Amino acid sequence: MPRMRRTYEKSKDFKGSMLRLLKNLRPWRIALLFALTLAMISAILALISPNKLSDLTNEINDGLIPNMNKETIAEIMSDENISMEDKALFQAFLQSSNGTDEETLVKIDALPTVIYEKIKPVMDMEKIISIAILLAIFYIVSSIFSYIQSFTLSSISNKFAKNLRTRISTKINTLPLSYFDAHEAGDVLSRITNDVDTIAQHLNQSLSVLVTSITLFVGSVIMMFVTNWIMALTAIIASIVGFVLMGLILGKSQKYFNQRQVELGNLNGHIEEIYSGHNVVKAYNGEQKAFEEFDSLNEKLFDCNRKSQFLSGLMQPIMGFIGNFGYVAVCIAGAILTMNDIISFGVIVAFMIYVRLFTNPLSQIAQALTFLQATAAASERVFEILDEKQMADESNFSTYLPQEKVKGKIEFKHVKFSYDGKRPIIKDFNATVKPGEKIAIVGPTGAGKTTMVNLLMKFYEIDHGDILIDGVSTKKLTRENIHNLFVMVLQDTWLFEGSVRENLKFNKEGVTDEEIMNACKTVGVDHFIKTLPGGLDAVLSDNDSVSQGQKQLITIARGMLENAPFLILDEATSNVDTRTEELVQKAMDKLTVGRTSFIIAHRLSTIKNADLILVMKEGNIVEQGTHESLLSENGFYAELYNSQFEKFSE
Repeated sequence: MPRMRRTYEKSKDFKGSMLRLLKNLRPWRIALLFALTLAMISAILALISPNKLSDLTNEINDGLIPNMNKETIAEIMSDENISMEDKALFQAFLQSSNGTDEETLVKIDALPTVIYEKIKPVMDMEKIISIAILLAIFYIVSSIFSYIQSFTLSSISNKFAKNLRTRISTKINTLPLSYFDAHEAGDVLSRITNDVDTIAQHLNQSLSVLVTSITLFVGSVIMMFVTNWIMALTAIIASIVGFVLMGLILGKSQKYFNQRQVELGNLNGHIEEIYSGHNVVKAYNGEQKAFEEFDSLNEKLFDCNRKSQFLSGLMQPIMGFIGNFGYVAVCIAGAILTMNDIISFGVIVAFMIYVRLFTNPLSQIAQALTFLQATAAASERVFEILDEKQMADESNFSTYLPQEKVKGKIEFKHVKFSYDGKRPIIKDFNATVKPGEKIAIVGPTGAGKTTMVNLLMKFYEIDHGDILIDGVSTKKLTRENIHNLFVMVLQDTWLFEGSVRENLKFNKEGVTDEEIMNACKTVGVDHFIKTLPGGLDAVLSDNDSVSQGQKQLITIARGMLENAPFLILDEATSNVDTRTEELVQKAMDKLTVGRTSFIIAHRLSTIKNADLILVMKEGNIVEQGTHESLLSENGFYAELYNSQFEKFSE
């Protein structure tokens, strides 16, 4: 059983896409530079803070140590105001002291007051407070800058997304119909919604993180070497060991992550097929086979999930191991250097912070680059729409046909057209339609019936020949002017989510409720509207139980309110039952009164009363005439008609 597979796109040209994305951000370049500068300053303040914290630690530590340097000891021993007995006690204290342990501090308290005053530990509170205030300022300013840059980047991302959606919306209105024929509606909607959201969210998350992380990483390396190169090498080597281990695990796990996405797509595709074709599966007793295939796909997905989640679950412990291993290495090396009076205790405290500042940015940079990759891929899809060739500019057209002055004559002169420029669909179409006539266009699938209507509405530009409306070439008329002259009722009924009134008077101003109800009464849908709660104010949506026939009658009433001189009915009864077809047919007959009408129909019973029937085959008109005359010729039309009504033929 074939399955729909999900594809995961990567950027085709990462560098080119990012450069173009940044180029499109030019209107916000000042705000963007401001935000990124604040992010960099915030990171720099975070880098300076550990050194100040080291100074604070050293200052506090010095305040806990008795003042027993050589100068102080010499000063005490030579002081004539201190008795020999007190000096002897001090000498004994020096011989028995052991640095700054608790016993030594107790012995200091027992020394004579004159000696105690000279060697007692003294904290420089003024200096400690000044360093603490400076640290607090650094942290507060860093937080404020971080908040401002986050808010600024968020605003830029949202405004950029709004700008992209506006540009896409404008672009869509200028794209030719051929673009929508070649692209699925879901794909276009995905570009407008998902891809634009991806750009906005990931751009906001990645730029500031990237700038901050790179600044922290480079800055922490520099600050570590400036502070002490031995400790710097210790921290870096310890972290590298952990990152090598993480790299090996990531290399092993990546294939499972990729395989998981493939298997998930296969399983989803299988589920969608089985449930969308549930009746077929039931009818052919295919449940067991479907269950077996589901179990097989589910087992494969389970296996990939188990392995990928196990390996991904190791990432956090490994990151913790890298940080803790770095802390341990820094503490051991720092203790050795402190014992040898190479560094102070505060340097160890600073390096414990630098280890964190060194290890964390690497994972954040990797995540930011992943976000940028997704952003580049999404931006390529969005820019593909913006780069599409749009319809020719018609702003310089001066010819205009007012709706109320058009008589209704249309001429086709040697019209030729192909969708791809190679295979002709319309080869040499010639026809003259008089005002008020009802023209039916019939023929097999692919004969070019709907194509003729698309050319008439100027959805496509003809390759050769001309189409004239009241003697004026459509090449000289704007598409807006031409669309204003036509009413279209298609086989696919479309009701917007909104009130009945809004659906009926779509894009037409100045229509009264009385005119709306008169149109509804004419086509026979007024009773249905009256049964709705709220009448014309009733809100319609896809969830409402409105039949296909009722929807078609509402669209016909919408066309009647338009009151344009030309009417196009494209398979308007193809999706309704026979009884509803009669109601819709009566409504369409009323709609055609006073209009030049073009009716495309597969059900030939609906066009018996047409003034002229054009029979198309392979892009040409092979027969034309009334229903009776064409049947009497016993040609291609008669063959088509009799194939549908063989048992009724004479």
